[in-house]
Amino acid sequence: MAIQRMDNVGIVVEDMDAAIAFFVELGMELEGRTEVQGPVADQCTGLEGVHCDIAMLRTPDGHSRLELSKYRTPEAISASPRNRPHNILGTHRVMFAVDDLKDTVARLRPHGAEIMGEIARFEDVYLLCYVRGPEGIIVGLAEQLR
Repeated sequence: MAIQRMDNVGIVVEDMDAAIAFFVELGMELEGRTEVQGPVADQCTGLEGVHCDIAMLRTPDGHSRLELSKYRTPEAISASPRNRPHNILGTHRVMFAVDDLKDTVARLRPHGAEIMGEIARFEDVYLLCYVRGPEGIIVGLAEQLR
């Protein structure tokens, strides 16, 4: 077998506290925060002088993780435009299964979440929507209908 599992998804952010608050409100659990720097960080990123803050969050089932990174050095490079459309090449979105999509959206709005389109119903199987969260991160939400 080539891989054992997907360990985490990494996202570079500018406002670590706002990003943590958003994902905690979504239902993720903060595992911890730390700083990373030195030769190993430089070697694996291909950058020089890496010094960044890391926060690791996990889903309630413990199977998935999200790693947030805030670079102190070298300075993070802004991707333009910040609120990129959904069809841009590269990272598409992070998708979460939720119990109550409308309630989740309502709880995330005070943390800056904006629905990108509208809540859609896929047959009688799912309610779906994409929200733009902190740093322009696109987060997909799916509620399985019973």
